[in-house]
Amino acid sequence: MPTDIDTSTLEEAVQKSWGKMTLEQLLTSLIILVVCLIVVKLIITLVRRITGRSKMDERVGRYILGGVKAVLYVLTILIVAQSLGIPVTSLIALVSVFGLAVSLAIQDVLSNVAGGMVILFSKPFSIGDYVETTDGEGAVVEISLTHTKLDTYGGQRVMLPNKAVVAGKIINYSARGIRRVDHAITASYDDSTEAVRDACLRAVSRTPYVLEDPAPAAVLTAYKESSVEYHVRFWADIDHFWDAYSYSLEEIRRCFAEDGITMTYNHLNVHIVENTGREAKER
Repeated sequence: MPTDIDTSTLEEAVQKSWGKMTLEQLLTSLIILVVCLIVVKLIITLVRRITGRSKMDERVGRYILGGVKAVLYVLTILIVAQSLGIPVTSLIALVSVFGLAVSLAIQDVLSNVAGGMVILFSKPFSIGDYVETTDGEGAVVEISLTHTKLDTYGGQRVMLPNKAVVAGKIINYSARGIRRVDHAITASYDDSTEAVRDACLRAVSRTPYVLEDPAPAAVLTAYKESSVEYHVRFWADIDHFWDAYSYSLEEIRRCFAEDGITMTYNHLNVHIVENTGREAKER
């Protein structure tokens, strides 16, 4: 596809147009310019009011307003150029080729911009939410047109390209304001289910920041090779989730020790069988 334009033709046309320019034509073009600027201002004001009254994100409104301004000013230039006798077709071709070259050079950036618009319009998360994506997880601190910035619990700042964020799975842990803790606990086969359940629920009742609704639960979930698996589940608000997570583990261990419940772990039992008297005689 050829991308070169004969700019000499455009320059000659401009020179001829300016050479034949009359005062009446100049005044007409000036009036057209003033009218176009007034219309542009009115349209921009209207768009600003519409975006301001709508429920869309403020940043989305700014981006829309900027795009409308760019289009209106380009149209104004073309209209005024046409009134001056400058061939608009050559200008449009020049702008088109320039736009194509720029779009090819920054196609990755444009993909991220498109992803940013999707995030801002669909709102899968907001500033302050704790999210998990395909490429990382953390608290959202900024959503720009090209990147989403996350702060991890390790104190790291992660910048994710928006096209990667929208292309993968997004888990928003802050959407409901509460989050469920789910502990997998094992106990010995010698311990009764009722005793283990009572100890787990007592441990949860001692844990701070646990919500009463939905109610906590302790259920038997699986029979392992050398232990019985239970799941302890309860809810906490987002701000105190990790505190409740850690405190509950401490209380479960403490309650198991108080009730004499065995908290199992992987181990290997070796049994040594002594030789019988007959086997000893044969040897």
